[in-house]
Order: sequence, then structure tokens, then C-alpha cells
Amino acid sequence: MLAIKSHEAELLKDPFGILPGERYEFLLDLEVPEDDELFSENGIYLRVIYLIEDEQGRITHYQFYEKETGQSFDFALDEEEEAIVAAYCLQHLPEEPGEE
Repeated sequence: MLAIKSHEAELLKDPFGILPGERYEFLLDLEVPEDDELFSENGIYLRVIYLIEDEQGRITHYQFYEKETGQSFDFALDEEEEAIVAAYCLQHLPEEPGEE
């Protein structure tokens, strides 16, 4: 089971207003057990695109990367892990500038 150690998040701008909802990019710093096939001594992070539309949130895309090299990995989250990541993103949405 992976664990989220920290994150960075930002609202992705849609300058043309074409896409519905608000999209956020999350970079999740992961702690991966050594016995997991995803483990890397260089560290792993997960890039997530999270969509809020009609007051509902969901993951639209994610990709694993090695921290040191930026190499991407073609791994999938299982249902439980995806639910954990989605809940984490919803709980940690960045506040809009100027909002308190």
C-alpha cells in the first residue's frame, strides 16, 4: 500500500474556457514499500489531474514518475488506492488566490 507523504497542487488555467469544470494538478510524493514493484531508491511521485465538475470530484488522469530521472512508469492504481488518492485530492484542493 502506498502512502502520500506530501503534495503540491495548483489550479490549471483554461484560458479559452473550453473545458467544463475546474482541473487541478497534484504532485503527490509517495512512500512506496521496498517489496513493492513500484519501489525506487530515487523516490516516486504521482502526477494527478483532478476534476471538479457539478460539485463532484474525480481523477481524470494520473502517471507515476521517478523523482531523480523523471522517468514515467506504466502502473495502475488498484480501486482502493485510487479511492485514497481521489479523497486526498478532494481534501487538499488549493484555495483560490484572494479566498480565505
